[in-house]
Amino acid sequence: MKKGEIYQGVIEKIDFPNKGIVNIDGEKVIVKNGIPGQKVRFMINKKRSGRAEGRLLEVLEKSPLETRDPVCPVFPQCGGCMYQTMSYEEQLKMKETQVKELLTQAAGEDIHWEGIHGSPREFEYRNKMEFSFGDEYKDGPLSLGLHKKGSTYDILTADHCRLVHTDMNKILRCVLDFFTELGAVHYRKMQHTGYLRHLLLRRGVTTGEILVHVITTSQAEYDYAPLVTRLLALPLEGRIVGIMHIINDSLSDVVQSDETRLLYGQDYFYETLLGLRFKISPFSFFQPNSLAAEVLYSIVREYIGETKEKVVFDLYSGTGTIAQLLAPVAKEVIGVEIVEEAVEAARENAAFNGLENCHFIAGDVLKVLDDLTEKPDVIVLDPPRDGIHPKALPKILDYQVDKIIYISCKPTSLARDLPAFIDAGYQIQKTCSVDQFCSTVHVETVCLLSRKAQ
Repeated sequence: MKKGEIYQGVIEKIDFPNKGIVNIDGEKVIVKNGIPGQKVRFMINKKRSGRAEGRLLEVLEKSPLETRDPVCPVFPQCGGCMYQTMSYEEQLKMKETQVKELLTQAAGEDIHWEGIHGSPREFEYRNKMEFSFGDEYKDGPLSLGLHKKGSTYDILTADHCRLVHTDMNKILRCVLDFFTELGAVHYRKMQHTGYLRHLLLRRGVTTGEILVHVITTSQAEYDYAPLVTRLLALPLEGRIVGIMHIINDSLSDVVQSDETRLLYGQDYFYETLLGLRFKISPFSFFQPNSLAAEVLYSIVREYIGETKEKVVFDLYSGTGTIAQLLAPVAKEVIGVEIVEEAVEAARENAAFNGLENCHFIAGDVLKVLDDLTEKPDVIVLDPPRDGIHPKALPKILDYQVDKIIYISCKPTSLARDLPAFIDAGYQIQKTCSVDQFCSTVHVETVCLLSRKAQ
């Protein structure tokens, strides 16, 4: 088996996140972007240390698991919703198997697995979406949407995306038409030239409040008043409460602000979770599936159990959702979050919800833990996708609390960190998954770690 050779085979299983396993004459090949049971044609594009990876060229035969038609017009070209042709029940089964296998292997023993919880809403569930400007092919017409599968540059217009509410699709089409008529050009990452970069949309699932952010470079100037008029005239189920023009001249392809210009309304929206109201600003983290987040946080509360007269550390606290859900039944909750904007929102939210025993610190968990004098009784960890910083992990373990709740949006990161907890005397008391990302390769996992009796 050599690089560049083309083979055919059946995907036997999918390892997290989307690593299809194909056996060719007893040799395992990883082929991404497939579904178990598909017969595929692929080309070997990596071969080293006895490990082979193949690039999917064509699906020759559908999988028996593909029992429904795609709901999106740009499937399968768009790599966002890999599994939409599978029934939701089969998606959940596959993700459950993936996570359970990962964690069992990481723990080195059988774990107390409590299954997977589905999202209350399979489609139109996302409260946040980042769309990119570009073209579908080199020098083609302006597009606005999501990356073509396997491509860093080609952008497919996603004005029928089923992950988001139809309000977002209408806004996307309005913005794309406006800049197409103006003849505005998209930013080219290699040349660092151009104007249009991203469209960031946020919509409260429970409130219907919408924020619109157009992100560009400073390489041109346009009058945004006509766009604001058009957007506010759209027939939407929800309501646009804020429109912003964000200037971003960063060389990296990341959504951030060098300057924010408020074109209309306010720079925040509200969402409610489990009876609490949260004010969310443009760049602060908030769980992207509000209804599934309620399922997730209900499980977190159940796993933590009795917190009366206890001090809880909520590390990587975002806008303080978990901290505020725990505060009514705890002595004190201290949240630590590196994004200052999110910390400000968390403080406002706590005050708005009448919670006086919630305190939030802006800073890197790695550094903040050195300065904290309080000692926690319980620690909640909800780190970003890459997991806990390896230098922060020993500091967390040094507290030797009886209970740690680890919430992970990337099970491989959780699996990587688990041995450190086990070596420090912890065991997995129970764990489960919550599917916050239907039709995609991602899944959320909650793990209760408890100290073994000495």
